[in-house]
Amino acid sequence: MSTQIKERPDTTTDESTDDDTPKFFHYVKKNKIAESAVMGTHVVALCGEVFPVTRSPKPGSPVCPECKKVYDGLRKGDGD
Repeated sequence: MSTQIKERPDTTTDESTDDDTPKFFHYVKKNKIAESAVMGTHVVALCGEVFPVTRSPKPGSPVCPECKKVYDGLRKGDGD
């Protein structure tokens, strides 16, 4: 009897690096972060990216440029 080992193919996306750390973090609704982290539900970022929350950003973490652009546009309308 012989056993075969199947190798899992490398699966990387534009959102992660080789060490499974995201390249950048996205802006999402604050009330959805804890729910996603605990329940595994998906969140929708301002840029439209859909994903489950698996990591917390640290100060100085890179931010998704598209999310930042949308967020900055929303902030400009607050004072009017």
